[in-house]
Amino acid sequence: MSSFSSTVAIHGGRSCDPCHGSLVTPIVQSTTYVQDEVGVNKGHAYSRVSNPTVTELETRLGALEDASPAVCFGTGLAAETALFLATLRAGDHVVCGDAIYGGTVRLVQQLLSELGISGTFVDTSDPENVRRTITPRTKLVFIETPANPTLKLADIRAIAAVTKMAGVLLAVDNTFLTPVIQRPLDLGADITVYSTTKHIEGHSTAIGGSVVSRDERLIERVRFIRKCTGSIQAAFQAFLTGRGLSTLPLRIERHSQNAQALAERLARNPLVSAVNYPGLKSHPQHALARLQHGKIGGEIVHGGVLSFEVVGGAEAGVRVLNSVKLCSLVEHLGSVETLLTHPVSMTHADVPRDQRLAVGITDGLIRVSVGIEDVADIIEDLERAIALAHEPSDAIDDAVSSEEGAACLAGN
Repeated sequence: MSSFSSTVAIHGGRSCDPCHGSLVTPIVQSTTYVQDEVGVNKGHAYSRVSNPTVTELETRLGALEDASPAVCFGTGLAAETALFLATLRAGDHVVCGDAIYGGTVRLVQQLLSELGISGTFVDTSDPENVRRTITPRTKLVFIETPANPTLKLADIRAIAAVTKMAGVLLAVDNTFLTPVIQRPLDLGADITVYSTTKHIEGHSTAIGGSVVSRDERLIERVRFIRKCTGSIQAAFQAFLTGRGLSTLPLRIERHSQNAQALAERLARNPLVSAVNYPGLKSHPQHALARLQHGKIGGEIVHGGVLSFEVVGGAEAGVRVLNSVKLCSLVEHLGSVETLLTHPVSMTHADVPRDQRLAVGITDGLIRVSVGIEDVADIIEDLERAIALAHEPSDAIDDAVSSEEGAACLAGN
């Protein structure tokens, strides 16, 4: 993988405002547009179909992957839904990775199934599993790499060879790494999907999603689905996402550096029983990560998300989550702040327990979206919480009371 150009993140796909020459893309907060005459307009007619601010973001997102303009949606799940509706019909079959975002699992199992579309979840870390699962009815393979929240990888190039041989489309959820680190289209995938809410926007202020492809007919089909379902991203959300996009390479570099340092520190902690991060040499697919992930500043990087478990299982894990001070417990990732998520009760709560456990999503698993704070502060907060979680419960109560008392005194 070659190094990503930060110049593209800032300038790629951008155009000067033709009306006023503003450097920053303006927020066009209009539902409709005056037509010059019947059937003639300046490129937009109604904002459910297209909007100038959204269009600029779509052009920029496409430029990141040397592709046509992306199609932007109100959420990442809206983008996935449009992709599925654009590529699947009643009687069709989709192959999905077994360790993917819980919302995707819910979408396939509880919604697409009602439309007569079947789905099979397989371990995509072995391309042979994908080959064996494809049937004459299979129209799409949908993978996420690294997987959420186990950080299991899939070999995009190898799976793309399988899908092309079978005449099946390959879509990759690239939310964790973004085009800065991983470019699925260059590796043979047909489609990339993003929750732009996460690293691309990066500041927890705007929800959105996008579909990117170099297949013009497919992109137009996805755009048509968006028009029919009314799921376009709002102008203000697109403006905020575009602003975040400009600093994406800088943030991804810091996220990755901090995640690597935190993963190495947690791996040495005797109270931590497992750490999942592709940058660790102990990761079973570390060699694949070094081939598939790109470089920033000459160094191969692996993103800002990791997961871990502590000694003591679910009970100790919950105590860690309830004991942090700097880190925030939220259902989110990819922001400048360090965020902790309990997948079992949050992102994967709708996934059947047997299915969760089979792919390694245990009740005590903690996902960390590592922020861009000073990494020493992140490490200190988590190590303090881990140590506190293994103290007797009365010691924890005393420690919390002491901290709350100190905070009250400070406030006075």
